[in-house]
Amino acid sequence: MALSKETYQNYVNILKEELVPALGCTEPIAIAFAAAKAAQVLGKKPERIVAECSGNIVKNVKGVIVPNSGNLFGISAAAIVGALGGDPDRELQVLSAVTPEAIKETKELVKTDYCEVKLLNTTHTLHIKMYCYAGEDSSMVEIRDLHNNITKIVKNDKVTKVQAGEAANTGSYYGVMTDRSCLNLGDIIDFAREVNLDDVGELIERQIRYNTAISNEGMTGNYGVGLGPTILSQNCQSVWTKMKAYTGAGSEARMCGCVLPVITNSGSGNQGITSSIPLVVYAREEDIDAETLYRSIILSDLMTIYQKAYVGRMSAFCAAVSSATSIAAAMTFMRGGTDCQISMAVQNSLANATGIVCDGAKASCAAKIVTALDCGIMAHQIAMNDEQYEADTGLLKIDVDDTIKAVGRMAAEGMRSTDTEILDIMLEEDHGVSFCEQI
Repeated sequence: MALSKETYQNYVNILKEELVPALGCTEPIAIAFAAAKAAQVLGKKPERIVAECSGNIVKNVKGVIVPNSGNLFGISAAAIVGALGGDPDRELQVLSAVTPEAIKETKELVKTDYCEVKLLNTTHTLHIKMYCYAGEDSSMVEIRDLHNNITKIVKNDKVTKVQAGEAANTGSYYGVMTDRSCLNLGDIIDFAREVNLDDVGELIERQIRYNTAISNEGMTGNYGVGLGPTILSQNCQSVWTKMKAYTGAGSEARMCGCVLPVITNSGSGNQGITSSIPLVVYAREEDIDAETLYRSIILSDLMTIYQKAYVGRMSAFCAAVSSATSIAAAMTFMRGGTDCQISMAVQNSLANATGIVCDGAKASCAAKIVTALDCGIMAHQIAMNDEQYEADTGLLKIDVDDTIKAVGRMAAEGMRSTDTEILDIMLEEDHGVSFCEQI
């Protein structure tokens, strides 16, 4: 079934909007970007900073290392290093050229009250207001809904920019991004088969190149608990094991301060890695041709974007589930499965792993990715045997597109109170002593 010209172009535009480079976990990077832009608007070095952040931003900054900060954690570190050494013109790669002097000063200022952090009372899960002050001058930059979406700029109480980009529940950001309501599984499969690779091939090549580089770094460098090498050393080195090892390694390196950029998907580097690296590894190990690999990644990327359009940019629902479900579909496509089997793979994956919660960005996100990917691989293998879980199994509906909407509704609406409770628990002061320290 041929796609209409409008649908075809929308899909090309959506890939261009979502497959963007970022250095480090995107929430601290969004803070650094806002701070760098606010300092630029101020026109001088800030004497103090106030960072107001929504709960989900707080949750996803607390446990990850800010790249090019000297291994610092947290909102203050991201804001200070962004204001002192960030380049706002590079957006989500804002910290790619921070000087040693800026890092040194950040390490000193983070110990002081130079940056005040406040919880922002907002209905938007992704929301930042960054204030910079120097003498009688002040500036404010607001980011909302998308990590690089500046919606307001203020200099000395004078508004210099306002952008009314409001998020709808289908992931369309009015005046900012292409409406995502055009996405559905059937058209995504058709697009993956029909797309002229001249239209999107450079995007996919860059995604492969960037994300392979950080995965290789994760396998050879010293990051986190060494997840990737551990998986390979403890299991038979089948292609399925290698897919999980290299994907987990890329995420672990990213969450632990690696200074290599990744290509994100739906605002997340982990989703960008998970949507691509398993397919890259499988193609390498099984000698799959480049065109099939590219088309499979296109399907995976669009399936991730499709699911996240309903889940939302940030929620209490672990995004690894969406990306691993996309891999289930893309692996079935890559290995010659029918459209029906691709649908089965999606249903099988969402029948299994939808209970994983997001308790903040951190090194163990890599382990969650491996767990979700294990479910995605199993879902694909079941589908290739022409089997699937029946409708009314959990959230499954008869039609796969209805299942995706149902999971998105559960994540975006049903898990709001879960999200609040997770944040409250994370912000509690911990006075405990570990079991290992007790014995």
